Amino acid sequence: MVVFAAVVWSFWIAVALVISTIGAVAMTGVMYYKKVVAPRFPKD
Repeated sequence: MVVFAAVVWSFWIAVALVISTIGAVAMTGVMYYKKVVAPRFPKD
């Protein structure tokens, strides 16, 4: 029973880490675009 609980717990930690890593990479790309790329092309 203890081993099964450890497997389930580590599985959900892995899911949380993957989702947060994907979010962090996506936000880095969005902020790069907003701060670096967007000012090169004004909307005027």
